[in-house]
Amino acid sequence: MESVSRLSSMLETARDLTIEAAQSAGSARTSGTRPTRELTFTQIKKLLESRFDREVLDSLRRVVSMIYRSAPSLPYFSAVVKNVASPNIEIKKLVYIYILHHAESEPDLALLSINAIQKTLSDHNPQVRAIALRVMSGIRVPVISQIVSLAIKKGCMDMSPHVRKAAALAIPKCYKLDPSTLPQLLESLTILLGDKQYFVAGSAVAAFLEICPRNLDLIHKHYRVLVRKLIDMDEWGQLALIKLMTIYARKCFPRCRKNQKGKAKEKSHEEKSTEQAEDPETDAIELDPDLELFLQSCRTLLSSRNAAVVIAVTRALLHLGTPDYVESTAGPLVALLRSPHDLHEVVFYNIVGVCLIRPTPFLPFLSHFLIRASDSTQTLRLKLELLTLMFPHSDENTRGLVLSELEHFTNSDNEELVRESVRAIGRCAQNDLTTSKRCLNLLLKQAASSDDLLVAEALTVVRHLIQQDPAAHQKTIIRLAKNLDTMINPEARANIIWLVGEFSASEEQHDVAPDVLRILLQTFADEGGAAKLQIVLLAAKVYLHHLNRTTAASSQDARNGISEEQRDEDPKTDDADVDEQSQTQPGPEHIITKLWQYTLQLVRYDTSYDLRDRTRLFTALLDDPSSTQLANLMLLAPKPAPHIPSPSEGRQNLLLGSTSYVLGSESGPTGLHGYEPLPHWVIEGEEPDPALRDVEEQRNTYTSKPRSAGDSLNNASKQSEGEVRPASSSAYKAKTLDDWLAEENVEESGNEEGDEEDEDDEEIEEEEEESEYETETDEEGDEDDVEGGSERRILLK
Repeated sequence: MESVSRLSSMLETARDLTIEAAQSAGSARTSGTRPTRELTFTQIKKLLESRFDREVLDSLRRVVSMIYRSAPSLPYFSAVVKNVASPNIEIKKLVYIYILHHAESEPDLALLSINAIQKTLSDHNPQVRAIALRVMSGIRVPVISQIVSLAIKKGCMDMSPHVRKAAALAIPKCYKLDPSTLPQLLESLTILLGDKQYFVAGSAVAAFLEICPRNLDLIHKHYRVLVRKLIDMDEWGQLALIKLMTIYARKCFPRCRKNQKGKAKEKSHEEKSTEQAEDPETDAIELDPDLELFLQSCRTLLSSRNAAVVIAVTRALLHLGTPDYVESTAGPLVALLRSPHDLHEVVFYNIVGVCLIRPTPFLPFLSHFLIRASDSTQTLRLKLELLTLMFPHSDENTRGLVLSELEHFTNSDNEELVRESVRAIGRCAQNDLTTSKRCLNLLLKQAASSDDLLVAEALTVVRHLIQQDPAAHQKTIIRLAKNLDTMINPEARANIIWLVGEFSASEEQHDVAPDVLRILLQTFADEGGAAKLQIVLLAAKVYLHHLNRTTAASSQDARNGISEEQRDEDPKTDDADVDEQSQTQPGPEHIITKLWQYTLQLVRYDTSYDLRDRTRLFTALLDDPSSTQLANLMLLAPKPAPHIPSPSEGRQNLLLGSTSYVLGSESGPTGLHGYEPLPHWVIEGEEPDPALRDVEEQRNTYTSKPRSAGDSLNNASKQSEGEVRPASSSAYKAKTLDDWLAEENVEESGNEEGDEEDEDDEEIEEEEEESEYETETDEEGDEDDVEGGSERRILLK
C-alpha cells in the first residue's frame, strides 16, 4: 500500500513538472507579445486553497507581486496563512514573506500562524528551521517576545550552523521587540560568541554591537578566538568585528611609548592626532601582544575585494597601530581607485584623512592624484588637497611638476578649479618656505590677469603670504599698489588697499600710503562697497600715523627745550605754553589733515549706512589728537599671520570611514545621529586583567593554522592502517589471482563448518530449554524444594 501511494505522488509530481515546463515554454514564445492574464479575487483565492502545489505557488507569486506593486493584498491573509504548514519549501518562503509584511496590520491573524511556525522549528531540514526562526523574529508583535526568546535559545543549541546564525540575527530583533528579554538574550549571545563556526560568530558580534556594545566583559574570554576567525568571516562579520575590537583595544589595552632611555611615557589624548607625524626613530611604541595579534590579523585584510573592509582596516591601523602599520595602508587605499566611480569620492576622503597624519607613504602614488578632465568638482578639491599635503615632503622635481600643474589649471574655464588651484598654490608656499618665492611670483602674474575671479583669489592668497613676513615684501606692496589703476574687481582692490594701509607706513620717507589715498579719493564715488570701506580705513590709519609722528616730534622738542629764536620772538611764552600749543595744534594746514577732512566730507553723503557708521567710529577715536592710545590699539595693533588650513583639517576629530567624516561640517558639531566617537585610551593600571583572555584559549584549542581536509584524511587512514595492519611490511605484498581464489575457498569451507556448528548449538539449546521447563513445573513453594529444584537444574545442565 505504501508503494502505491509513493508511486501516485511521483506521478503527480511528474504531472506538475510537465505542466510547468509547458507553461514556461509557452511564456517564452509569447513573451513581449501579450501581457500576463490578470485573475480576479475569487480566482486567486480559489488557487490558494487548491490541493496542487503548482497552483498554490502560482497564486502566492501573484499575491507577493501585488505587495511590491502596492496593490491591496490584505484580503488574502486568511487563505495565505492556511498554507504555512505546506511541506513545499518554496510555498513556505512566499507565505513567510507575506506574513512578515502584514503581521503588524493583522496581529491577531498572524498569531494564528505561530503554532505552525513553532512546529517548523523541529523540521528535519535545517534550511526550513532557519527560515522559521527568521520569520518568527521578524513578526513585530510584542505578545510573542517570550516565544521568540525561547526559539532563539533553542536555535543556539541546534546542530546546524545556519540555524545558529539565524538565532544570532534574531537576537537584535527580539531585543527591539521587548527590551526586558535582555538577560535571556545575553545568555544565548554568550554561547554564540564562542561558536566554532566563523559565520555564526560574525553574526553574534553584529548582534552584540546592537544590544550591548559597552558590555565588554563578554568579549574577554572570546577575544583571541574571534581575532583568529577574522580572516574567515564574511564582509559583514569582518566589519562588525573590526569595529568591536577597535573599541575593545582602546578600553582594554593601555598604550605606552618608550623613549631612547627606556622610560615609559603615558600618551595623553591631546597627543593622539600628532603622535603619528613624529619621527618613529626617536620614540618606539610598545604594543600589547594581544593588540599586536589583532593588528596582524587586520593587515591581511588589506587585500580584501570589499572597499568597506579595506577602509575599516585602515581606520583600525591608523588609530591603534604604529607608523609601520599606517604605511602599509597606502597601496590598498590607492588600489580602491580602480573601483567604480561612485566610490572614488569616499576613497579620496579617507586617503586625505590618512595623508593629514602621514603623507610620505603616498608619495610613490602621486601620479594617481593628478587632475583629470572627467573628475567631479569635489574630486578636484580632494586631489588638489592631496597634492598640497605631499608637496613639502616630495623632491625638487616633483615640486616643480605640482606647481606647473597648478599654474596650468589657473587658466581653466572652470571657475571652481581656478579658485582651488590658486588656494593650493598658497598652501604650497605656506608649507614649504623654499618655494614660497616662486609661488608668490606665480600669484603676482595672475594679479595682472583679465579674469576678475582669478585676480581676487590670487590677491587674497598674496595678502596671507605677505602677512607672514611683511618686512621682506615692501617692494611687493608697492608693485601691487601700481596695479590699482588697471584693476577693476572690488575685492581685489580692497585687498591691495588693506595691504598698503597695514604695512607701508613703517618709514615716512618710503610711505606711499598718502599718495595712494590721494589718488583713490578722486574716484571714491565710483568704488565698490568693499573698496570704500578699505579707503576709509586707509585714511584713518594715515591720519593716525601723522598724529603719532607729530606728537612724538613735539614731545622730543619739549624735552630738548625751546630754541633761542623762539624765546626772542615771544619772550612771554614759557615752556608749558609751547608744549600745550604743540600738542593742541598738530599742523592743521598739513596735507594729511586735509585728506582726512576731505574723506569725511565724501562719506557724509554716501548711501551706505555701514560706511557712515564706521566713519563716525573713526572720527570719535581720532577727535582728540592728544589721546590716541585707544585708536592705536584698534587700528595699528599687530595682526597675527594667518594660517591657510587644509580644507579637511576640521574633520580630524571625526572617525575615519564614517558618514560624518565624509559630510564634514554638514553633519553638525557632533556628527550625524548615531555617530559614536572612538573612546580614549585606557589609563595604564586601570585596564582589565590580561588573564581574562586566557580562559577560552585553554578550553578550546584553536590553532592559528587550521588543518586542511587532506591532512585529516591522511591522519585517519594512518590510524586505521595502524589498527588493522600487522607490524611487518611483508604482509602487504601484492597477491596473485590464485591466492585470491584460495582464500575464497577457505572462507566458503569455513562458513559451511560454521553453519553446521550453529545448527548443533541450536539443538542443544532447545533441549536445555525443554528440560528447564519440565523442572520448573515440578517445583513446590517451600524453600527446601526451591533449593532442590535449583540443584536439579544444575545437574541437568
